[in-house]
Amino acid sequence: MSTDSVINNRFSVAFDYPVHFTENAFDPSSDLLCRVFNRLDEGRRHRIVPCVDAGLASARPSLLRDIRDYAHAHSDSLEFAADPTLVPGGSVAKNDMSLLKDIIFTLGNLHIDRQSFVLAIGGGSVLDAVGFATAMTHRGVRFVRMPSTVLAQADAGVGVKNGIDHHGQKNFLGIFAPPFAVVNDLSLLGSLPKRERIAGLAEAAKVAIIRDAAFFTELERNAKALVAGEKSSLRSAVENAAGIHLRQITTGGDPFEFGSARPLDFGHWAGHRLEIMSANAINHGEGVGLGMALDTEYAALAGLLSKSDANRIVSLIRNLGLPIYRPELEMTRTDGELEIMAGIDNFREHLGGRLCITLPTAIGKTVEVHDMDKSLIVQAITRVKNLEAAGA
Repeated sequence: MSTDSVINNRFSVAFDYPVHFTENAFDPSSDLLCRVFNRLDEGRRHRIVPCVDAGLASARPSLLRDIRDYAHAHSDSLEFAADPTLVPGGSVAKNDMSLLKDIIFTLGNLHIDRQSFVLAIGGGSVLDAVGFATAMTHRGVRFVRMPSTVLAQADAGVGVKNGIDHHGQKNFLGIFAPPFAVVNDLSLLGSLPKRERIAGLAEAAKVAIIRDAAFFTELERNAKALVAGEKSSLRSAVENAAGIHLRQITTGGDPFEFGSARPLDFGHWAGHRLEIMSANAINHGEGVGLGMALDTEYAALAGLLSKSDANRIVSLIRNLGLPIYRPELEMTRTDGELEIMAGIDNFREHLGGRLCITLPTAIGKTVEVHDMDKSLIVQAITRVKNLEAAGA
């Protein structure tokens, strides 16, 4: 006689977070940050721990003073629990486990409660690491992101993921934890080196290629202005890209990626592997650019994408100043296998065991495929190498 029994449960939780677009948020005359922290109208003066990307602080020497001055000017509604904590950015933030411990200890020593805030100001790596540590503290302290790079304002900073690299894989450790709010301050982009600004355009190009033909055309038209850092073009690109990312999160049906499909990761299976292979000499945006060019040529070789659309896509990637070929694409292991192929297995494992690669079928349209023909990948690498050599 069976003694099995079960109690089935199902519940849903609504997540709500605004993404603001502004300039000079730390101008004392602006009350935007006050409204961000007090949007729930809880009748209390919340405590806030600011964490700042050390690279950003170095590039903008006035930033720490601006933060302190803002807190002083609005001390009736905000309480900064400590001076800004500097957090190393880039690959250090994504690969240093001790950094997580340091952030958690800081929050514990300051007696931060779950309704206090951590404000992270910096690039995507800092937002990822601080967000991960914040989500682990008290099972989730309120987190406000202030992205300072094009890449983070257009993509990583507006999403629901936090994580660090480990075990030789991108984002091997992490958590889904929506932020309390996001503040995209365009003025923070002014201190970016040109290479970093251009790298961030990869995520704008990505969502245009797979989701929005009109946005793609806008990027084609404004490519020179975007490379030059022209402010109005940059703001339009950031807002459009962020909006498309947010629509996918809110209407795509799988914000926490319980399934295997990750359509917004077009170009990422190869891009992530190239970052690891190059020890981060290839940054994330450059990796995505390389991965998108490779997958575009693969799609054309596989008969999924017209040659004319493939040419437009690769031309846009190049015109935005992103690479389409690097020698790492042809690195081999001792057994002669291309090292880049390991990216497919890494991607499959990260997704949950079933490979699901997004490929373009037209500008603004895609298909999900569940296997990749290695011979076509080799041909696609040769194709992007030749295009790079020809300057086409």
